[in-house]
Amino acid sequence: MSSDASEFDPDRIKSYKFPETTYTYSERDVALYALGIGACARDAVDVDQLKFVYHDKGQKFIQVLPTFAALFSLGSLPGGLGLPGLKYDPRLLLHGQQYIELYKPLPSNACLKNTVSLAGLHDKGKAAVLEIETKSYDKDSGALLCMNRTTAFLRGAGGFSKSSHPYSYSNYPKDKVPSVKTPKGQPFVVFEDCTQPSQACSIYFTIARMKVIVSYLLVLALLYRLSGDYNPLHSDPTFAKVAGFTRPILHGLCTLGFSVRAIVKCICRGDPNLVKCISGRFLLHVYPGETLLTEMWLEGLRVIYQTKVKERSRTVLSGYVDLHGLSSSL
Repeated sequence: MSSDASEFDPDRIKSYKFPETTYTYSERDVALYALGIGACARDAVDVDQLKFVYHDKGQKFIQVLPTFAALFSLGSLPGGLGLPGLKYDPRLLLHGQQYIELYKPLPSNACLKNTVSLAGLHDKGKAAVLEIETKSYDKDSGALLCMNRTTAFLRGAGGFSKSSHPYSYSNYPKDKVPSVKTPKGQPFVVFEDCTQPSQACSIYFTIARMKVIVSYLLVLALLYRLSGDYNPLHSDPTFAKVAGFTRPILHGLCTLGFSVRAIVKCICRGDPNLVKCISGRFLLHVYPGETLLTEMWLEGLRVIYQTKVKERSRTVLSGYVDLHGLSSSL
């Protein structure tokens, strides 16, 4: 919640200056992140995955998965999403969308300078939609590495407009992040992945054993949170129930990581540097232990995808990934 409880003032919001921050990471953080989004979970010596966690074939540095860039936006807001006069309950915050542009291959270790700005704010009555843009620069060279645009849906934070017209502000062209429709034809490829190796555990266990199983299924969410997202919604059962879920849910960015990793494996043939930009819209929660099906359609240099939970036959994520080029082995 914002530490400034003053009355909402649109002009003050638009002129608000977020503090500049630094974000430092090492190869250990890169490898931990890759493990957190399922790299090598099914096959510890997968040739397309090992390079993200180990110096495979004598490579000097481990390679970095493109969605690792999403962590930079988390580190850029140490005080949360608070704006002057905008109040919200962090327990009711939902991650709506994530958009990432990659300008250079991400190094396996770096010290970054993050600049943050308000990309949009919209009063939806019962909720507010907040868009934050983070640009990350290599602190030594000054080179711009990537840009994140994070959209948060703040339940209960709407209704702050002073006039009869709902307040809406955006400082970037709408066509910058175009919406895409999922094709109706058969996918180019479908990749199936489990969010935890204990997926085979059935729900038809006794209550006593169920507590053990649910705890085990949370291991992946607990592993992913070590990359910097410590929201208790993904680890604390009581907190999750207050937010309206039966148990802790998987991080939306973890689901995005699973999906883009599938695209890197299936379309890019393991080359993360082919990824130019990533757009993901979070549609539904995922419980740790569920099976994810990532369906991909290839249209030129754009991969349109949607990710479904196999057990519930529900789409949980959709979006696109633009590529610099296609793998010669595709």
